[in-house]
Amino acid sequence: QVQLVESGGGLVQAGGSLRLSCAASGRTFNSDAMGWFRQVPGKEREFVAATRWSGDNLYYADSVKGRFTISRDNAKNTVYLQMNSLKPEDTAVYYCATKRYPIVTTPPAWGYWGQGTQVTVSA
Repeated sequence: QVQLVESGGGLVQAGGSLRLSCAASGRTFNSDAMGWFRQVPGKEREFVAATRWSGDNLYYADSVKGRFTISRDNAKNTVYLQMNSLKPEDTAVYYCATKRYPIVTTPPAWGYWGQGTQVTVSA
């Protein structure tokens, strides 16, 4: 039983930055995976980045590698997504998600989702 709440979305100009937060509550484990996904109307939800509560391994989609950084604050049970050099094509609803240990990029494999936060990047 895990609850996830995203925040930090908004409207930003191309080239700007946003920092998204995902606060987790309920039953979590150090081996659990935490991920960020995004979705636009008419398209499938896509993987963005992932990490675990324990360890330093980070995973990124090729489309955001070098621009986005996933990090965490275990004391606050919060995962962050620092988004730099934003492009209009980054516009989407961003969701955080969690699952047990194995990190995969397929959305159906992730068991718990937040409500999403809108990110809009203007040209």
